[in-house]
Amino acid sequence: GKTLGFWDPLGALDTSFWGIGNEATIGYLRHAEIKHGRVAMAGFLGFCVQSLPIVKGEHLFAPYKGYVAGVTPQEQWNNIPLVAKLQILVFVGMLESYGE
Repeated sequence: GKTLGFWDPLGALDTSFWGIGNEATIGYLRHAEIKHGRVAMAGFLGFCVQSLPIVKGEHLFAPYKGYVAGVTPQEQWNNIPLVAKLQILVFVGMLESYGE
């Protein structure tokens, strides 16, 4: 039978990223898709956990400066200081550069 092949609307599979060849480019794209899928699943799990009453409720010690009990995960993100948000983004950027 005939196979359908890859769904590639941008034509990325016909290119060679950084001169590594077509096969290596396909492997790189597969690796990136798996890694970003795992990050998305972890992010969704974190969102679900932050919605639990035991996490978003009252604490004996505040987990971070500016903590407000009983808010949604989006409001929790808004309450985090800017320095903490930058620290998270830098850490994720370090993880992203380490795996490539």
